Amino acid sequence: MFENLLALVPEFGMAIWQTFTMVGISAAAALLFGTPLGVLLFLTGKGQILERKHLHQTINYVVNTVRSLPFIILLVAIIPLTRVIIGTTIGPIAASVPLSIAAIPFFSRLVEQALREIPKGVIEAAVAMGASPLGLIWKVLLNEARASIVSALTVTSISLLSYSAMAGTVGGGGIGDLAIRFGYYRFQTEVMIATVVLLILLVQIIQFTGNHFARLLDKR
Repeated sequence: MFENLLALVPEFGMAIWQTFTMVGISAAAALLFGTPLGVLLFLTGKGQILERKHLHQTINYVVNTVRSLPFIILLVAIIPLTRVIIGTTIGPIAASVPLSIAAIPFFSRLVEQALREIPKGVIEAAVAMGASPLGLIWKVLLNEARASIVSALTVTSISLLSYSAMAGTVGGGGIGDLAIRFGYYRFQTEVMIATVVLLILLVQIIQFTGNHFARLLDKR
């Protein structure tokens, strides 16, 4: 049993690298695009400074629609888009496209919830002092909610880790691909167990790191 695992050490190393590539790219996309989308969801809501009922409803509908799709269906549904953007549907870079599309609305909703936790008095005080919308967003909203946003990114990254394992079953590479090729197709139970343990360890590492930075940024 252990001989099989030792022989697959290079495969495990490659699988971990591919998994981190997928999670890293999609988490970065979530942070880059999901943050402004979450801010827009918050500020266009009822009673906010940029209240726009129809715009808010439209964005809300799109976010809810994408979030409601099971990832495996989304993964298959956007294969043509992935091929146009990347040129292939195989490999961790290609898998990052559906992962990013799934992550952006998920993270934006968490950002919106984080902003809703900010006391209304803080926002009203900033507006009364003449803060511009951009100043309000940068100096008040994102500053006050930064610890919660880090926690939201941690939750998103852990979800992406599980999604990346699913992407591996359809040629995305990573830990999921390793589990399927060796643990399932070749009936090497020890490999399947090792991949599960590895995923648990990675989740613990991501959660610990996220909690650490959230505590550092929490002003309370």
